[in-house]
Amino acid sequence: QVQLVESGGGLVQPGGSLRLSCATSGGIFSTYVMGWYRQAEGKQREFVAFITVRGSTNYADSVKGRFTISRDNAKNTVYLQMNSLTPEDTAVYYCQISNKSPPSWGQGTQVTVSS
Repeated sequence: QVQLVESGGGLVQPGGSLRLSCATSGGIFSTYVMGWYRQAEGKQREFVAFITVRGSTNYADSVKGRFTISRDNAKNTVYLQMNSLTPEDTAVYYCQISNKSPPSWGQGTQVTVSS
C-alpha cells in the first residue's frame, strides 16, 4: 500500500518562502503523476500544481510564478518550493498521486503565512 508523508510546513511571514516535501513509499514513484493541493479553513480543497512522469508541470493561476513543483525519483519525493508567500496561501497542503484510481493522499501539512 502506497503511503505519502508531507513535511516542511510552518509559520512564515508574508514575502517569505517554504519548501514542502512529500515522501512516498510502497510503490513505484517514477510512474506516478504527483500533485499538490491545498485547503484553507472553510474552503474547498483546490489544485495547486502537478508534475508528470516526464517532469512536465502545471500550476494554478494563483501560484504561477511563485511556486515550483519538482521531483526526485531517487528519493521517491516530490517538492513544492513556495516563494513570495501571502496570507492567502495559508492552508493545509496535501500531496496526491494523481494517476491512481482512486487517487492517494497524504495527511497534509499546515502552512500559515502571517506577520
